[in-house]
Amino acid sequence: MSNGIEAAQTTAKAIIANVEQVIVGKRDVIELAVIALMSKGHLLIEDAPGVGKTMLARSLAKSLDCTFKRLQFTPDMLPSDITGVAMYNQKTGDFEFRPGPVWAQIVLADEINRATPKVQSALLECMEEGQITVDGVTHTMPAPFHVLATQNPIEYEGTFPLPETQLDRFLLRISIGYPSLADEVNIMNQQQFQHPIDTLKAVASATDLETLQTAVRSIYVDDLVKEYVASVVAATRNHPAIFLGASPRGSLALYRTAQARALINGRDYVLPDDIKALAEPVLAHRLIPRLTDSSPDKTGRAIVAKLLESVPVPGVTAR
Repeated sequence: MSNGIEAAQTTAKAIIANVEQVIVGKRDVIELAVIALMSKGHLLIEDAPGVGKTMLARSLAKSLDCTFKRLQFTPDMLPSDITGVAMYNQKTGDFEFRPGPVWAQIVLADEINRATPKVQSALLECMEEGQITVDGVTHTMPAPFHVLATQNPIEYEGTFPLPETQLDRFLLRISIGYPSLADEVNIMNQQQFQHPIDTLKAVASATDLETLQTAVRSIYVDDLVKEYVASVVAATRNHPAIFLGASPRGSLALYRTAQARALINGRDYVLPDDIKALAEPVLAHRLIPRLTDSSPDKTGRAIVAKLLESVPVPGVTAR
């Protein structure tokens, strides 16, 4: 393993360890969140209220010395509340663009599914193309640019389902889950006098994050592993319980996140195990199950788990 890969692994592990000071007992979830950032992707954190979705996003932002903005989504929000507006300047006689809160390197979109679909769609261009157009003028987003969105399960009142096109823009969807008994006691002990987020310090810069993202792309992926990725994604398009399978964007997401996972684990090559570990958080939210399917396990997560059992794992040739 080269020195560059070792240095990148050290940086990634430092970010993970830093976030663990706030999010207790959820290292696997934190790793997935860091993988999203390392892969130049956006992250969707979906879970019940109160389990630490916002804290995870804030901890990631504070661990990186990047500009940070928080957007609290509400039903009465307008698209211009996110993107910004062009205002008339009486002194100059021209319209000047006043950027909205989305103009930051890391944006926390809190409870994104409480806003209407029209407002949610205002994020589409900046998430996919790194730019946004207001009044016919295109503005480039700062780099790096990442959206960390949280949402409550759709069964809760006052929420709107995210459009399929926007779900597809999220590289990963993760859930935190409830802590164990011991971890919950530890959380209470940690917060007896103050919240650990208040004293959390940055352990990496925006430049370090961009270096990490460059290192990820140098991780070797064997042709047979690439075929395995394509086979898993293709299986979602032919499954009888799925109305709409994953697109090539899903293949690229699985490919890139597998490289990031390999780097975190100290390898300069990807294994089929990396694909298996990431298939559910990468692909499940991109699938649309058939409403008429009578199978008891018809959620995206359950279908992906079944597909992994049916798609054969290839042998990997020597490098």
